[in-house]
Amino acid sequence: MIQTIAFYLFAGLMILSGVLTIMARNPVHSVLWLILAFFNAAGLMVLVGAEFLAMLLVVVYVGAVAVLFLFVVMMLDIDFASMRAGFMKNFPLGIAIALVLLAELVLGIGAYRAGALALGTPDGSAAPIVGVSNIQSLGALLYGPYIFLFEMAGVILLVAMVGAIVLTHREQKSVRGHQNIQKQVRRNPDEAVVMKQPTIGKGIEL
Repeated sequence: MIQTIAFYLFAGLMILSGVLTIMARNPVHSVLWLILAFFNAAGLMVLVGAEFLAMLLVVVYVGAVAVLFLFVVMMLDIDFASMRAGFMKNFPLGIAIALVLLAELVLGIGAYRAGALALGTPDGSAAPIVGVSNIQSLGALLYGPYIFLFEMAGVILLVAMVGAIVLTHREQKSVRGHQNIQKQVRRNPDEAVVMKQPTIGKGIEL
C-alpha cells in the first residue's frame, strides 16, 4: 500500500514539475522545477529497485548538469522578452514536431502489439549476480567483460574535457586600470608629471 501511495506521489509531482519547467517564464525557475523533477524520478527508480539509476539522477543530473544550467542561466545576460518572442515564433514548428513524434510512438506501439516487431531477448551473459545488490552486479559487469569499453569511454570524456578547456582558454589581457608595478618602478622621474600650486590663470608646469 505504501509503495502505491509513494508511486502516485512521485509520479504526480514529477509530471507537475515537468509541466512547470516548460511553462515557467523565468529560466531560473525552470531549472529549479527541473531539479524537482529529477528528485521525483530518482524516487521512482528506488521504488522499482534501481537504486543505482536513482543515485545517478541525483549525483550526475542534479549535482552537475542542473546546477551547471542554473549557473549559466544566472550569469548570462538574457533578454527574456526576445526569448518569449522567439518561442511564440517557433511554436507552430514545435507543435508539428511533437505531433510527428507522437504519431511515430503510436505506430511503434501498435506495430509491437500486432507482432510486427520482435524485441531482442537476453542471452544470460549480463544476468545479475545472486545475493548481491544491483550496484555490485553492475560493477562486476563493467569491470569484467566491458572493462575495455568502459576505459575507452573514460579516455574519450577526458579528451573532450581537455578540448573544451583549450577552446575556452584565452590569454589574459591587460585590464584598464590594472597596475604594472615593474613599469612604475622603472619610470623616469624627469618624464613624470609634477604637481604644482599654480596661481590663478597660469595653469600647471610640466
